[in-house]
Amino acid sequence: QVQLVESGGGLVQAGGSLRLSCAASGRTFSMYGMGWFRQAPGKEREFVAGITWSGLGYADSVKGRFTISRDNAKNTVYLQMNDLKPEDTAVYYCAADLRRAVVPALSEREYDYWGQGTQVTVSS
Repeated sequence: QVQLVESGGGLVQAGGSLRLSCAASGRTFSMYGMGWFRQAPGKEREFVAGITWSGLGYADSVKGRFTISRDNAKNTVYLQMNDLKPEDTAVYYCAADLRRAVVPALSEREYDYWGQGTQVTVSS
């Protein structure tokens, strides 16, 4: 069983920044693929960014603005979000992929555990 707890969401003006954190349980965290997804009202959940033991991946909509990173000593993955736009408004979820994949999985079906989500609201 893996537990994921997100934090760091909030309300920010367009152009501002936020850093989301996701603390994970589990003794082999360093081998997990970790992903960030988001779901806006009325829309399907979508991939934002992912990180494995060997690679990173981003959705085109966030490339150059968002950065995913991990601190294996703290069992934590981060999502630094800069130059936020109103269209980034969503509930953000972190997820764990236990397959030890080389590249980040883009489909939510590949992820085994999910956090409860944290709200990010960007005002114009």
